[in-house]
Formats: sequence, structure tokens, C-alpha cells
Amino acid sequence: MFEVLLTLCLAGDPGTCRTERHPGGETRGACLAEADRLRRAAPNQPQDWPCVPARTTPDFPVTEIAPGVFVHKGVHAEANPGNRGGIANLGFVIGEEAVAVIDPGGSATVARDLLAAIRARTELPVRWAIVTHMHPDHALGASVFAEAGAALIGHGKLPRALAARSTTYLEANARLIGPAFEGTVAPGPIDRVRSARALDLGGRVLILEAHPTAHTDNDLTVFDRLTGTWFLGDLLFMGHLPGLDGSITGWIALSHELRERTAARVVPGHGPVSAPWPAASDAMLAYLELLARDTRAAIAAGLPMLRATGRIGRSAADAWLLHEVFNPRNATAAFKELEWE
Repeated sequence: MFEVLLTLCLAGDPGTCRTERHPGGETRGACLAEADRLRRAAPNQPQDWPCVPARTTPDFPVTEIAPGVFVHKGVHAEANPGNRGGIANLGFVIGEEAVAVIDPGGSATVARDLLAAIRARTELPVRWAIVTHMHPDHALGASVFAEAGAALIGHGKLPRALAARSTTYLEANARLIGPAFEGTVAPGPIDRVRSARALDLGGRVLILEAHPTAHTDNDLTVFDRLTGTWFLGDLLFMGHLPGLDGSITGWIALSHELRERTAARVVPGHGPVSAPWPAASDAMLAYLELLARDTRAAIAAGLPMLRATGRIGRSAADAWLLHEVFNPRNATAAFKELEWE
């Protein structure tokens, strides 16, 4: 007998969550079908856990989305003591000779759990810890993997971005997360990808690609050639409202470019553990284009920024979680960028 374990969070208070057990049937296939039915019944609300044998609850669940490719699903919330900074999707890929981590998590505690999940599946060395961009929920667990012998690797602009913000990130997340954040330190030396890089794990090659300014100025994607799995980091949000910390025009342009490429599946930085491409980006791209349209309309109407940001993107409020947190920031960033175009 299998069960579906769903963690449901209140839309008005994403930090308030509860876990529910739902019978999934005698087989894993029946369980997955029931999980899909539950997601359709409550769109954007359930934070789905993998189907598990009845009466078991994984401490740090990971889902094998393709052979040797695993993803841990973050919760849609801001960092808090309950989630320990585990709010982003994290992944790892196992080759014949080595393992690569894609995003080491938002705290040392989360990173240690991720390392334990890897060790439960293989004793191969974790040779690389890839950081898709500078934001703390993706980057701050990196030192745990560096101590375990992994080389840290990211976009060519990542070291400068982390140097500029790491003190602020550490202080802010220590307040938000509390004791579970203890032992978290700024990532150490990072190998820089200027354009593209191939990492050979033995029997499978990962292609790392550095992109122009979009979500941030240091976005990196990871493509597993063997399975066609594409880790997009925060260049893709699903369910969780996108957060703009780079360029609205750059993000829209890059999204259109990436949608022309082929992948068997993609892993968003926030959202389900995997999704079909390019349909996975439809909602996010529509929101970004709405943000740009509303911003240009407000500027053309002569609205000052403080009045404009209260209107920009408001029509999307019911479609996204954490809209009230991120939309004002996005509107401000878009206004500052587009005011002088």
C-alpha cells in the first residue's frame, strides 16, 4: 500500500503548512495517479511529496525524475525556522564515476540533509556543487559540499555577486531561520563558467551554460545529455511568483530563446520536481510580459513610481503564490529599468 504525502500551505500565509496523508493504492503507479488528481483539485496549493510506502515519512524526500537524476522539492514560502531555508528545488545527478549537485540549498542544515540523501543512494564522490545563481536559497549551503571535497562552480559573475551580498544574506537569513542556520557560511572559491562547460560524471555529461542578465546577472543552467533533463534554476518559476533581480527585458528575451530549445523535461528553481518543456514556462512568461506592459503603461501615463508599483502586475495576483511578497519588488525593479528606455 502506498500513500501520497502532501504538505499544504495557506495561500494567505505560506509559512503555515500542514501535512496530509492520502491513500494512493496498492501500486506506485496508482499512487502517482492519485497524486496528480489531488494536484488538479487544488492548483498551486499542494507541495507534493513523492509517493511512499504506507506509514513511512521521508525526512528529506527526493524524487528520481529520470535515471540517476534526483530532485528535492522546496516549499513555496519565505525562509523561516520551519523550513530551515529549504525553499528552492535542489538536485543531484549520479554518473558512473562521480556525482554533481545542482544548487546546494539555503543553509548548512539543508545541505547536510541533501548530502545524506546522496549518500543513501551512492558512495561515489560528489565532485562538483553547481550554483545556478547567487540567491541564498540556492547558494548558502555550498560550503558543506566544499568541505566534503566538491569543487564549487557557477556563472562567471557569481563570485562578484556573492561578495557584494553574502554578508547581508547571512545576517538576514540568520534572523529568518534561527538556530537551524547555525554553521552556514559564505561559499568559498568558485570556479567560473564564462560561456559553457562540460562536466563528465562518467557515462554522462552535464552541459553548464552561463546566460546574459535575466533573473539575475549570474544565471547558469545545467543540461544532462543522457536523459535530456534541464535544470533551469530560477530562470523558471512555477506556482511561486517569479522574483526579478536582473533585467525584465533580458529575462523576457532569454525566455523566448530558451523556449526554442528541446528538452525531455525541465526542473524549475521553484515549482514541481519536473515539468514538460516549453509549456512549463507559459505562465511565467505571460507574467513577465504583463509586468513589462503594465510598467510601460504607467510610465506613459506619467505616474510616479510609488503610485505605479501599486498597480503594476496586480491582475496576476490570483494566479501565483507569494504575489504579495514579490510583485511590489518586481514592479519597482521593472519601473527603474524601463523608465529610461
